[in-house]
Amino acid sequence: MNEKSVDRASLTMLQHAAKERLETAWDRWEAQQPQCGFGQLGVCCRICNMGPCRIDPFGREPKRGTCGADADTIVARNLVRMVAAGAAAHSDHGRDVAHTLILAAEGKGGYQIKDPAKLRRIAAEFGIAPNGHTDQQIARELGERGLAMFGRQEGALDYIKRAPEARRNTWQRLGIVPRGIDREIVEVMHRTNMGVDCDYKNILMQGFRAALADGWGGSMLATDFQDILFRQPQPIRSRVNLGVLKKDQVNLVVHGHEPALSEMIVAASRDPEVLKLAAEKGATGVNVAGICCTANEILMRHGVPVAGNFLQQELAIITGAVDLMVVDVQCVMPALAGITNCFHTKLVTTSPKARMPGVEHIQFSEEGAYRIAKDIVTRAVENFVRRDPKKVNIPEDATDLIAGFTTETVYQFLGGRYRATYRPLNDAVMDGRLRGAVGVVGCNNPNTVHDHGHLALTKELLRNDVLVVTSGCSAIADAKEGLLQPEAAFKYAGAGLREICETVGIPPVLHVGACVDNSRILTTLVAICDEGGLGKDFSQLPIAGSAPEWMSEKAVTIGFYCVASGLLTHFNTPHPVLGSPGVTRFITEEVEGLLGGKFLFEPDPLKAAGAILNHIDQKRAELKLKPPMYKPVPVSV
Repeated sequence: MNEKSVDRASLTMLQHAAKERLETAWDRWEAQQPQCGFGQLGVCCRICNMGPCRIDPFGREPKRGTCGADADTIVARNLVRMVAAGAAAHSDHGRDVAHTLILAAEGKGGYQIKDPAKLRRIAAEFGIAPNGHTDQQIARELGERGLAMFGRQEGALDYIKRAPEARRNTWQRLGIVPRGIDREIVEVMHRTNMGVDCDYKNILMQGFRAALADGWGGSMLATDFQDILFRQPQPIRSRVNLGVLKKDQVNLVVHGHEPALSEMIVAASRDPEVLKLAAEKGATGVNVAGICCTANEILMRHGVPVAGNFLQQELAIITGAVDLMVVDVQCVMPALAGITNCFHTKLVTTSPKARMPGVEHIQFSEEGAYRIAKDIVTRAVENFVRRDPKKVNIPEDATDLIAGFTTETVYQFLGGRYRATYRPLNDAVMDGRLRGAVGVVGCNNPNTVHDHGHLALTKELLRNDVLVVTSGCSAIADAKEGLLQPEAAFKYAGAGLREICETVGIPPVLHVGACVDNSRILTTLVAICDEGGLGKDFSQLPIAGSAPEWMSEKAVTIGFYCVASGLLTHFNTPHPVLGSPGVTRFITEEVEGLLGGKFLFEPDPLKAAGAILNHIDQKRAELKLKPPMYKPVPVSV
């Protein structure tokens, strides 16, 4: 059992599930073994009805599909279709947020503009002059300009001008400046249709373009517009893990990715009528907790506790204490429908894009947001009386955390509110007190030990004076281990990083939000370049990215836009590309000469940390920076 997770609460619930003969994702993964080798290598093609065609990975016949496509073409097509799907998911999130901003401007749905300063700052970036207009008028125009980014046919996305000039010139030279978000995704699907593009390098470059349309388009829009609507996060305290569920309270778990619903759920859970009903039902209150990225959204703005990350969604139900789980889109397991039937838990879907057979569906619309949210919370309260105390088994594990760091708050906690600056951060890198920085992000996957990759890699980087920024399920893994506490610097950080954390009062791992908020990492890098002294392009910085337990197509898209932005980007298991030596060589070696970044595939988190540290040291040497102020700790490989 211990090889499934390093999280004690998860192991407790897995043991309980096994005892009760309840199936989880780990059981289903084991039942799939051995998994399809052709699929893992990416050499299975199903894009037309002459197949499916499979290319023998050992060089025997057949070497081409029915149409003549070879392994390089097939693998490239499959990979960029993953990129397109991931970009569609994250960017469609941004589209919905832009729509919500327009509704807020019209006074509909109960939404408000909670950060007018950021509204006006972003509007200025879009070329929208205030001209004495109200916040509502500016918000409406900004929302419409945001929606226009999706259908734009020519030119460049508005956010591209944020990137350093050297990076923009690289994209321009290679012809991969994204035009419209939808256009780039559609073009991937067109190029990979039967009988269109069969030059694998050309196919892959369009994949980078589509990914940039997400990272520097849809995802960046989602982050900015959510800050305007729901307010920009500030560092905030909370707790994490299954122990945040309460025996004496109504437990409502929100799961998914879009905060338009969860924001209203939080508000409705505090409604006096709801609280009165809860008391009448014998509960001492209404406890909202989150799973996955919805958890991060309401955590960093309201301090709402986090029940767990992706692989804990079934385990939360198995505690027997969840009265209702409400889901929207992305990373929601269809298996939830079956596991909730074993308990009193109600499962409610809310998005027309994500329904489940046999599950109650309450259609969410931003126009009636508060009314719908209150209805859902009320159903959770009414279901509290159906809870079977004999089935309640809540682990005691819960850990304190600090979350909610952003590009803007970094300015403030380094330089103060009245002299906000990135200079102390750049100076720390140049002086050698800080070796570099790494973004550790991404999913969980039962094909690796739950949370182990995130924690092992992160701890190795910390003790070698590397600052870690994190988002999504990776952030939740770190939080459960206590790495989002300032005190963690004394236990895990090297001397240089520890000095910085102690002086500023920050954790050695900075939580920047949900997976869509990886755009905050990009804008932070922009601020570092703008501050000066560390190069004029991302590819010159002593930085890297990592997804140590990736699962989703969205992770592939994030990896693609990180590489396209000039970063070394680590994934634990390879993308399904190993059936094509050409594609593998291109994305792990050759593309560095074009984009300045490349992929690194390494399942061992300590070996991956060693490779990342070598990369950071190489970048430091190229910048002629001082050697690390403190002797680097050897990597334990």
